[in-house]
Amino acid sequence: MAKHKGRAWHGRLLAAALGVTALAAATSVWTAQADSTGERAPQARASAPAIRPVAVDIAHASDQGARGVNITIDDGPDPVWTPQVLQLLREHGVKATFCMVGTQARAYPGLVKAVVADGHRLCDHTISHDTAMDTKSESYQSQQILDAERMITEASGGVRPQYYRAPGGAFTPYSRQLAASRGMRPLGWNVDTKDFEQPGVDAMVATVQREIADGPTVLFHDAGGDRSQTVAALREILPWLKEQGYAFGFPVR
Repeated sequence: MAKHKGRAWHGRLLAAALGVTALAAATSVWTAQADSTGERAPQARASAPAIRPVAVDIAHASDQGARGVNITIDDGPDPVWTPQVLQLLREHGVKATFCMVGTQARAYPGLVKAVVADGHRLCDHTISHDTAMDTKSESYQSQQILDAERMITEASGGVRPQYYRAPGGAFTPYSRQLAASRGMRPLGWNVDTKDFEQPGVDAMVATVQREIADGPTVLFHDAGGDRSQTVAALREILPWLKEQGYAFGFPVR
């Protein structure tokens, strides 16, 4: 899986995540102190539903079978592009999986709730979109995944992400195991539209038409820059897939 996303976008997200790391560290200290003094955990934590672990291998298949297609949307939510993507999906009756960056979810909780309200699924895409995560320590990977999980869940009003997609595909055995233990299936892709590089609408449509037979999970983005080409490409791709007899679904869990 190519690590193809822009460095400037990563830098901005990493800077935003620094304050989150400090907050998470302080929270960890508070929790450790509370446990050591024998204080009871807050009732909300005690009453939370149990998390069921899922498979650790990277999912590509669709729950709609051999003729299924999984539309996946990365890096948002974004106040300009996410509403446009949601409108298109609504017009075509398509459900998608939104792989959200934690800091973006925290900044735009209304959009996270809109995604959930439309019946789409959530995916953890870390807090700073570090495509070199596979070279970092396990503690760093844990912080990136778990902080994003918390931010997305809080922003959604309590709906947890069901998948974890490593930035640029930078999975490790540890990150996959951690995500799976939290009920988030590691999520890959089969068709990379390369919309992040803005190759042109025709090129993106042609990529999907050429490669969809190789696997069902298609990668798009709704943040990180001008996504007008993505919106225009989706406007052509969604009806074309329907005409070819594909059914839209979610990645297997």
